[in-house]
Amino acid sequence: MAFFVSSITTLFSLFTITCISIVILPHCDAFPLHYNHHPLLHPHHHHPHIASHNYRDALTKSIMFFEGQRSGKLPPNQRMSWRRDSGLYDGSALHVDLVGGYYDAGDNVKFGFPMAFTITMLSWSVLEFGGLMKGELQNAREAIRWGTDYLLKATAYPNTIFVQVGDAKKDHACWERPEDMDTPRSVFKIDANNPGSEVAAETAAALAAASLVFRRSDPMYSKILARRAIKVFQFADKYRGSYSNALKPVVCPYYCSYSGYQDELLWGAAWLHKATKNPMYLNYIQVNGQILGAAEYDNTFGWDNKHVGARILLSKEFLVQKEQSLHDYKGHADNFVCSLIPGSSSAEYTPGGLLFKMSDSNMQYVTSTSFLLLAYAKYLTSSQTVVNCGGTTVTPNMLRRIAKKQVDYLLGDNPLKMSYMVGYGPRYPQRIHHRGSSLPSIAVHPGKIQCSAGFTVMNSQSPNPNILVGAIVGGPDLHDRFPDQRSDYEQSEPATYINAPLVGTLAYLAHSFGQL
Repeated sequence: MAFFVSSITTLFSLFTITCISIVILPHCDAFPLHYNHHPLLHPHHHHPHIASHNYRDALTKSIMFFEGQRSGKLPPNQRMSWRRDSGLYDGSALHVDLVGGYYDAGDNVKFGFPMAFTITMLSWSVLEFGGLMKGELQNAREAIRWGTDYLLKATAYPNTIFVQVGDAKKDHACWERPEDMDTPRSVFKIDANNPGSEVAAETAAALAAASLVFRRSDPMYSKILARRAIKVFQFADKYRGSYSNALKPVVCPYYCSYSGYQDELLWGAAWLHKATKNPMYLNYIQVNGQILGAAEYDNTFGWDNKHVGARILLSKEFLVQKEQSLHDYKGHADNFVCSLIPGSSSAEYTPGGLLFKMSDSNMQYVTSTSFLLLAYAKYLTSSQTVVNCGGTTVTPNMLRRIAKKQVDYLLGDNPLKMSYMVGYGPRYPQRIHHRGSSLPSIAVHPGKIQCSAGFTVMNSQSPNPNILVGAIVGGPDLHDRFPDQRSDYEQSEPATYINAPLVGTLAYLAHSFGQL
């Protein structure tokens, strides 16, 4: 929880393997030889208390990034000053107010599915590590609220969710600033006749998780979020169906749900259980968990597939809250951890040590996995347990080490000595796939830049004039290569769901090294 600051951080240095187990271990050096000397578990030979990076600076920037993705009327305290108001009539096509929210990545469409996941993960970041964030906690809350204010608008009508603003095909045919948008701001919705359980359950998860974030700082707002989350989850569960079927021409191939909606129903129920403590959600999980894929061996966690996140979240209920009926989720979570251990048949890493899941926006899986490892390490430490991977004991600090190694790679400890966070470090991507960042700002060029005129800039080699501070791009390929080409959206495009889980991870690392 946000207010829970574990003293374990000081007891267990990031670089000290301490054997804590519910069984007595014969010795502390429990990894076989090929694990013990793997670089992912022994990142360089830094002094244990000297950080290789300024995690606090990276934390500040990772949150500031969200201001660059804002849609709507910008507030007076907007720090990303090259941005201006945009999308001020969003929703008018259906006579509803859908002003606000976030552009998901480098275009000007508001996609509800990844936006909701972004808010869920920002909220989880704050709930687990917000107590360590100091002055950044308020900025993180504001980033969450910008999203939840929009999600409340999108769910204002019963059994209806407005899940997208903007025609992606027409938007992508233009390269223009959000402030100049003249492409159709079409509005798309799901309802009882055209269900979309994935996006509905993810929206419920976001509202429920955020309700916990604001429980103390804004109790009234927290109650509004929780009440709406309950109604939205009811809708998701009662009217089952995939939004990729109902809205296929609109959402595919951009944010098609390939994993189905079962994972979101489990994930949403887990967050409703956590937020409301209503026994009906625990019962729902107990009855439906297996049907919804609790035990499946899918170990990729991102905007589409939530199974792993649900397993880790529910394992906390067993490990920390001692909910015995969720015992199996410890095993499910352990299976995920074991799939990542270097040497595992299902773990793939680049030669430089980066976890590699897929070529399109791989960094989202790096940040989501790193967060899950730190969260699970926290739960294991709290319950004084470990993970057993086929006879190999994996301690919480080993998980912390793997997570730190991934973050350090992202921040510049890689073969190219390239930070994949814009504005962090001496060398970072200059030509990110992002319309607003790549075109002259309104302040520099007040005149409208037409739809196709921007492609001259998009196809050029000139650096982006506006620094989208904190943006994390898709990242290098399987061989640690990164061309820094604006047209290469797979490697050069940032996204809100890449940053969201990293916020919590950076807070933990900054605190661990005495930077917060």
